[in-house]
Amino acid sequence: MHFRFTYASRLSVLVAVFAFHIHAQAVSGSTNAPSAMWSSQNVQHAYGLPQAKPNDKGTLTVTSEGVSFTGKAERFTIQRPSVIAVSAGNQRVELWGMKGRLLRMAIPDGGGLAAAGVMQHRVDTLTVEFSDSKGGYHGAVFLLPANEAERAVESFFRVAVVQHEFPSVTCQDSTIKPKSVLVSFPDWEKSEVPAAYRVLVYEHLIDRLAHIDGISHVYRDGEDRGPGVCPQYTIHIAVTGFKQGSQVQRAVTGPVGFFVGTTQMGFDTTITDASGKLHAQEHIKAAARGESESTKVADTVAKNLAKHYSKVEKTFEQITMVNSESTTRLY
Repeated sequence: MHFRFTYASRLSVLVAVFAFHIHAQAVSGSTNAPSAMWSSQNVQHAYGLPQAKPNDKGTLTVTSEGVSFTGKAERFTIQRPSVIAVSAGNQRVELWGMKGRLLRMAIPDGGGLAAAGVMQHRVDTLTVEFSDSKGGYHGAVFLLPANEAERAVESFFRVAVVQHEFPSVTCQDSTIKPKSVLVSFPDWEKSEVPAAYRVLVYEHLIDRLAHIDGISHVYRDGEDRGPGVCPQYTIHIAVTGFKQGSQVQRAVTGPVGFFVGTTQMGFDTTITDASGKLHAQEHIKAAARGESESTKVADTVAKNLAKHYSKVEKTFEQITMVNSESTTRLY
């Protein structure tokens, strides 16, 4: 049997095929649905992701659109164009935490120290650095099963960790927002620091400063502050030293482990103000031991930095007020 298609009949067939294709996509739900390039259900959000609680567990997925974390109550997606860098790291930690330590202590004849050498496992860290809708710098750290972080980075086309340079903004002849502070992107060139620690220090400092009474706003580096608006104070941070601790080393050395194998960080911090009259410098150290060392040492550093800022700002304000009153009396 032979069929001869006219122009009209061929057009009808094309329209029918197109309509069927659209209907099939709608039924399958595949339209605009990005396919996962990597996914893990055993992920813990350590810190830094907006709308996600620290230590919340859930599923982390890398797709063509970006990185998504689905926790117990919230889902947050970092859009791919917003990602500055992703990086993987790992560390060996004790099994079962405090329960494991108590179990080893119950083993007689020094068996606990021998057990410490094998009662350990590897935990991976995945660090995602990104900018928000206002251009402000953010960083989030996730804890994953062994070897998972490397697979996640590979699925993201092997994006390397890079130092992101934010455009400098001059504050000359600008409106100064009173009691505001900008936390500039830290200088890590003086010491090699894993990405997870860099991010955690920055995020903890932002949160610590936000809880200080009297601060009107804490600006992130790169954040759009509006036309002609500048912060009153700026915190500059430079890491001068870093030594990563080891839970396993402390466990296998017995009582001596209380003094060795701690995570240590050193910082040079400089606080300036928009008028150019303030230039306060301070060297700050911090050390931490125990579980979740990266988070603990980062928060210890942030706590010390926040206290230092609060003291410097208060002293500077008092001196400025006294000088202003003296000048007024002169006239």
